Amino acid sequence: MTTLPRPALSLTADDARRIVLRAQGFLGVPDRRAGVRGVLRRLGAVQLDTISVLARSHELVPYARLGAVGRKPVESAYWKDTHAFEYWSHAACILPVEEWPHFAFRRRAYRNRPHWNHELPEGTYDQVIKQLRAEGPLTATELGGAKKTNDWWDWSGTKVAVERALMYGEVVCVERRGWKRLYDLAERAIPQPLLHDELDDGECMRRLVRLAGEALGVGTRADIADYHRLKGEQVDAVIADSGLVPVEVEGWGKAAWADPRALASPPRGRHRTTLLSPFDSLVWERARTERIFGFTHRLEAYVPKPKRVYGYFAMPVLAGGRLVGRVDPAREGRTLVARQVTLDGPKAVPAVAQALVEAASWVNCTDVRVERVDTPDLREPLARELVRALG
Repeated sequence: MTTLPRPALSLTADDARRIVLRAQGFLGVPDRRAGVRGVLRRLGAVQLDTISVLARSHELVPYARLGAVGRKPVESAYWKDTHAFEYWSHAACILPVEEWPHFAFRRRAYRNRPHWNHELPEGTYDQVIKQLRAEGPLTATELGGAKKTNDWWDWSGTKVAVERALMYGEVVCVERRGWKRLYDLAERAIPQPLLHDELDDGECMRRLVRLAGEALGVGTRADIADYHRLKGEQVDAVIADSGLVPVEVEGWGKAAWADPRALASPPRGRHRTTLLSPFDSLVWERARTERIFGFTHRLEAYVPKPKRVYGYFAMPVLAGGRLVGRVDPAREGRTLVARQVTLDGPKAVPAVAQALVEAASWVNCTDVRVERVDTPDLREPLARELVRALG
């Protein structure tokens, strides 16, 4: 087992929280010139998800950091000129294209995988590659159909083949079109200097551990492993050579590592006030969110309705560097509906109103309606703040 140096630096819990906020792009002046592409590079991974309430999660992530960026420009920033590709990281994620070589370890693991949930009909894989070479880029539907029945996971042989090819790295998802993956051959989609699997597993791990540490600012072994879904032992094998610095964080009770650049200057600047996607990398790991913010966050979209506490797609509200409440949103025409609002006391009211009004404007809503406030005494103060914020 690698012997790691003792932490030379101790951070308070507040120091760590501010470092995290700056690393994730929520503290200080946002880099609008770098825009959405800058956000993607800063985070290293932007998670995709099928749920769309205000917008899809990969749209909400840059919005939360930059403000009201156009939704079409967001998609263009990700996909135009092969700036990014989709692959398995924290989950299905948009990744900067320059990181293609560093996922060679995962492509190799998929190629060597002995068992799969879906059977691959003989000859189908070669046929899909042949068709993409002749006609691509194509969706699974255009390749011959994505599903055998209406069941979500009942994939056709064509879909099985093209998804297998994506995992192997022979095929790339180069865009989402109407939420369908658009597939092309990697040899055509990935810039030639990047199109290789030459890096060994250790080099891939060092890069991804360093990237995770930079995106997190400071994190535990579990935090760093979770960012790109590495194994703990994979992190252990490379963290001493990753360039991250061991630190001690007040109250964490676990070994932690930080990006040395994050430690070079104290994190200062303006705090962003915004609604967060539940899949935002600031909050996507529940234990970390509780440790840093004292905030229990759980996506309830897949919880039976009678058992939901905060709502189907409850979005945490970030303000002043704290998580101060939750909003479960919906849209009815030009009205943003807050089906349920949970507030962390009276001080949260102005921030939640501001976050609601800004989000409404972003999705072209002209009004905000609140259906339920968990603390009834705060309903009227919130209504007054909304009237004021709406002007």
